[in-house]
Amino acid sequence: MKIVLLEGLGVSDQVIEQHKKKLDAMGHTFTAYPKNADPQVQAERSRDADVIMLANMPLAPSVLDEAKSLKFIDVAFTGVDHIPMAEARKRGIAVSNASGYANQAVAELCISFMIQLLRNVSKTEERCRNGGTKDGLVGSLLCGKTVGIVGAGAIGRKVAALCKAFGCTVLAYNRSAVSDPAIDEQVSLDALLKRADIVSLHCPLTADTKGMIGKGQLALMKNSALLINTARGGVLDSQALAEALENGEIAGAACDVFETEPPLPADHPLLRCPNIIVTPHTAFSSVESMEQRADIVFNNLYSWLDGKQVNAV
Repeated sequence: MKIVLLEGLGVSDQVIEQHKKKLDAMGHTFTAYPKNADPQVQAERSRDADVIMLANMPLAPSVLDEAKSLKFIDVAFTGVDHIPMAEARKRGIAVSNASGYANQAVAELCISFMIQLLRNVSKTEERCRNGGTKDGLVGSLLCGKTVGIVGAGAIGRKVAALCKAFGCTVLAYNRSAVSDPAIDEQVSLDALLKRADIVSLHCPLTADTKGMIGKGQLALMKNSALLINTARGGVLDSQALAEALENGEIAGAACDVFETEPPLPADHPLLRCPNIIVTPHTAFSSVESMEQRADIVFNNLYSWLDGKQVNAV
């Protein structure tokens, strides 16, 4: 089999070299390339490949036209909205993901966002650097707050468990029934938005969830409420959120994901509105989660080569 890795996995060269040696010994060829989002470069590198491996770099649909022998796409990421799934299905190409590798990393950053917003960390830090005090910026505790989890999958449930440990009441909105000791009540989306002090988004980006949090949904939230998005940028209307923050319709937000991968254009609405934390899609990224991701994605590969697909999408 010809196997190509189209971008780095955030682990050491030694780890990649170990897997290359193992694959070579199995009679396969393995080539690792630096990240390049140019469709023509992707197509050239993928020509005649049986397996493509990549993380969250968008895979151009035209690549599948060149990769006539492609049988398996091994995605070192949870979401696959950057993969031409419809075309892959039409061609009978198997796809696996690395679901689960970043559950803890994303959940911990969500809790961090909640506490930073509640305690006015960015504003008080600025005050301190400029010789000021905390006067007028005394914040609130996470303990006792009602947190609404939109999308109670593995990551959403992990966030719920951490919130429960902080003494929160946890509501959940999910398309199917959820049974989890950390979730106090499963409610409709509208009910969750109306009742929650903090809303945390953890749903995948699908045709049903695209733009699910827009002007109308933000209007349902309390003026004192916070919104956290570590899911996918497309589930949230950025312009509507910017306007809600500008107008004081909600108290604050934190976004780690956007409609496009950072770097963001300088005029992106969320970069110039008040009371928001923005980070460049970093929630999943930690030393530990990157190591776990590499383990999962190469296990996907070895299992598929052995005729047993795991983590199938």
